[in-house]
Amino acid sequence: MQQAWNPNLAALLAAAGVLLAAALWIVFRRRLSPEEKERRRRLAVNAYRRAIEGVVDDAEGGFIHFKYHLRGVTYSASQDVSALAALLPENRGLLLGTASIRFDPRNPANSIVLCEEWSGLRNGTGGAAIAAAQTGNKEG
Repeated sequence: MQQAWNPNLAALLAAAGVLLAAALWIVFRRRLSPEEKERRRRLAVNAYRRAIEGVVDDAEGGFIHFKYHLRGVTYSASQDVSALAALLPENRGLLLGTASIRFDPRNPANSIVLCEEWSGLRNGTGGAAIAAAQTGNKEG
């Protein structure tokens, strides 16, 4: 009596199905927007909890420019805070001066002064707005 199915053919069809599913997943997977990638980067740097003192040099438009010194190297960086504008005062001049900078210990140039869960900005800016946003209250 002849077999109703060929095991080699079944294995080949199963492998083809897996390859087809993998190809479809690669083509149609959800790609992260640049804004979502930046949000995840900020939260990842915040999770390291490594901080150092720095200086905010400029805060205009949607960027904060800051400097900090670590292990004999002076880093000059900027952070796009346009997505976090609700956490900042209208008068950006209040942000200038000393600040706490959080950084990735494996890559110290990867740093932030503000994220959704933390603010290193001084002069009472950032922290109150973050607390209000987390509780759902808007304080002026």
